[in-house]
Amino acid sequence: MKIGIAADHAGQGLQRAVSEHLRAKGHSVVPFGDPPRPDDDYPLIVAPLAEAVARGDVDRAIFMCGSGIGPSVAANKIPGVRAAVVTDEWSARDAVEHVDVNLLALGERVIGSELAKSIVDAYLDAEVQGGRHARRREQIRELERAGRTTERSY
Repeated sequence: MKIGIAADHAGQGLQRAVSEHLRAKGHSVVPFGDPPRPDDDYPLIVAPLAEAVARGDVDRAIFMCGSGIGPSVAANKIPGVRAAVVTDEWSARDAVEHVDVNLLALGERVIGSELAKSIVDAYLDAEVQGGRHARRREQIRELERAGRTTERSY
């Protein structure tokens, strides 16, 4: 699998560990961005990675920072990107199986490198499921296309 990978200054250690792990498993790792500095802004670092996954230049993407939260929000602004912050293996599998998440955000200050490797394995091994999940993914795509919430009243 061709995996795009990037990090800000707070995720560099995790990026190195995850990149080595992916290569050892036979994946092609495509790094995005220059070595980050502490004053770099994560939206500008995650954007090229998110755009690459949206275009299909990479199969999936992984971004690492301190928490994963900000970059996942920024990445989700790119049409076609479904990013999620994940801190455990079950959530990584579920994110792909149910939502077809294509950009995983990991927080180096939240998880260690061994857990990160397990999460990445679960993310990459998971397969998208159909049925009600496919219907829900289409509803998400419709929200994205419309650029607004649904007209449905609750």
